[in-house]
Amino acid sequence: MWAEKFKLSKQLVRSITDAGFLYPKEVQQRTLSRIIGGQDIIAIAPEGAGKTSAYILGVLSRLKYGFEEAPRALILVPDKDRVLQVIEQFDLLNKNKTIRIVGLYAGPSIETQVEEVTDGVDIIVATPDRARAVYLKLGLNVNKIQTLVVDDAEQIVKQGLQLPVVELANSIGNCQHLIFSEVYHDKLEKMIDPFMREPAFIEVEELNESTTETLDQILYHVPNFKTKQNLLQLLLEDEEVFTRVIVFVNTRLTAEKVYQGLHKQVKQQTAVLSPISYESTGFSNIEEFEENEDYRILIVADELKAEVPVELFPFIIHVELPQEKEVYISRVIKSEDTDQDTFAITFSTDLELSTVKKIEQAIGKKIESSPLPEDLLVVQNYDSGKGKSKAKTQPAQETRGEAFHEKKASNAKDYNLGAGVKAKMTKKKKH
Repeated sequence: MWAEKFKLSKQLVRSITDAGFLYPKEVQQRTLSRIIGGQDIIAIAPEGAGKTSAYILGVLSRLKYGFEEAPRALILVPDKDRVLQVIEQFDLLNKNKTIRIVGLYAGPSIETQVEEVTDGVDIIVATPDRARAVYLKLGLNVNKIQTLVVDDAEQIVKQGLQLPVVELANSIGNCQHLIFSEVYHDKLEKMIDPFMREPAFIEVEELNESTTETLDQILYHVPNFKTKQNLLQLLLEDEEVFTRVIVFVNTRLTAEKVYQGLHKQVKQQTAVLSPISYESTGFSNIEEFEENEDYRILIVADELKAEVPVELFPFIIHVELPQEKEVYISRVIKSEDTDQDTFAITFSTDLELSTVKKIEQAIGKKIESSPLPEDLLVVQNYDSGKGKSKAKTQPAQETRGEAFHEKKASNAKDYNLGAGVKAKMTKKKKH
């Protein structure tokens, strides 16, 4: 199957079968021929879909032999652990011992790594910042690089390593570019756009075959935390629908930030679970909030690891996604022995989309995405050209605080949800 479809060498086919890869996965079927052919590729697929094996086979197939003076392939990954994992995968599939592979990452002295590279290497697997540092010390000759791979690209963006990626890509000049990521979003596009050449865009969706019964859910995709705060305020203003709400964030510090960012009317109806500031209204446990009718909104930090009976509340809102997807899934799984009617709303930035994808993969279905309300003020960050980021906002048309426009009569309390979703949400006010 591998030999006939991709025209791989007998040595590579033997390596693949010895490793237990009997049949190519979808992402490998759709990318490997293009990689071997030298085309630029953007491949989007979930964890475990076979992305790493795809480019390793492609790189090994293109190199064929070793002992060149300078490296011919540079693979950029987010961190040391990933460098070691990729090298281990190369060792598994590479039976050609003339091909030399070196890993570059923080830890060993940079002088030692420079010497290792200048002694001769065919493939470099590196973190972007360490590869750039070695390059600036004239230890990395990029003149013969044929293939540049950016793997786990969404994690590289999340760690803020875009600049060394772009600098290295521009230094290499004319070569093949392969981008592998779990998600594709604006920040990733901005990083790779300067050096990609009419790439083939390949996306593979692999959801769990068994579907988990969950609460009704919607997802709002927003650009940044400030817009999350504006959206939360806008939703919570509707007291008729949002009668009782649990708002989840990751840390107690963020809980205070969200609380202090609310406008007076909503803030007066909001409390924080175990607040760290004496100025914040709070409760020491969930039971106190349940028994108090003066407050309809409770902000809960995941770091407290509190047991929250979400089934007792009409709405749960994740302003931030938990660090572990299992925490989120445990909240949205529908209980079989109760008539649960809770609605789950999730806010996600670009950097959180990979977590959303992992959740969808685990529960076996997509979370319905909803357009942002027309009267929401979206805060856009932009580079001022001096290395600083400023907020670009639209002027408000009504004195209700800086975050809001005047609502259109036709749009009042209509959060751009589909009619069916709006109806589901409206039912919650009966609690």
